[in-house]
Amino acid sequence: MILGIGTDLCNIERIEGTLERFGDRFVQRVFTEREQRKAASRPRAVAATYAKRWAAKEACSKALGTGLRMGIAWKDMAVSNLRTGQPVMHVTGWAKDRLDAMTPPGHEAIIHVTLTDDHPWAQAFVVIEARPLADRPAGA
Repeated sequence: MILGIGTDLCNIERIEGTLERFGDRFVQRVFTEREQRKAASRPRAVAATYAKRWAAKEACSKALGTGLRMGIAWKDMAVSNLRTGQPVMHVTGWAKDRLDAMTPPGHEAIIHVTLTDDHPWAQAFVVIEARPLADRPAGA
């Protein structure tokens, strides 16, 4: 069952301007160390990398049903990538507490995230699914 859906569209040029104005102060406030390493590994696409992750955090907060209020911090939501490149959303702190509270008993929450960019836009979609624990593959 679907517990929440969120989307966000972010202007990459706006993130570029924010990086120029606030630099490390902005980066440290919003992005985890892992997200910062990812952006640093893409020197030609730093702002686009951050813009996609910004959009993912906004989309995740919407899927959680709160937006960025009620105690959710930017770093409570973080994007990493599998070796295949597939993005994965991780939640901690209040975002994790919220996810746990909205997940029905006997279910596990799965957060699906997809990111894209086409300058000057970055976009993210997040879908939170509740999957019955009985549906787990053997050995999981």
